[in-house]
Amino acid sequence: MTSSGSHFKRWVFARHSHPWSAWTRWASTPLVLLPVWNRSTRQGVVVAAWLALNPVLFPPPRDDSAYATRAVLGEERWLEERRVSGALAIDCLAGAALLIAIDSARRHRPWQMTVATIGTMSAVLWYWREMVRFYETRGDDQ
Repeated sequence: MTSSGSHFKRWVFARHSHPWSAWTRWASTPLVLLPVWNRSTRQGVVVAAWLALNPVLFPPPRDDSAYATRAVLGEERWLEERRVSGALAIDCLAGAALLIAIDSARRHRPWQMTVATIGTMSAVLWYWREMVRFYETRGDDQ
């Protein structure tokens, strides 16, 4: 990645690590399903805009005391190192559950959609736990 690209990525992660950014994005997961369920392009545009803007709407946090802040900063470090670990499997699990939720929304299967959405959101929290562990064990040695 170019130097300017690296600076931009760092800027986005710094802002997205604000707890309000991380938690509101996590809580927005069901919104992804709304335009699929309703077959609404307009809703899809609104949800996509929200998801694109969310990581940069909040200022950088003052410190890393918040759990969500450590999770996002841990993810940033983890991605930089491109580590293959159990966290990758958890992230894939979250993605697979989200795809099932989207397909269930498309097919108007509310129970499958609900269970898959709970699954993806739970897997993301599990992934965050791994990112916090990674962040806390890495320290500032990079």
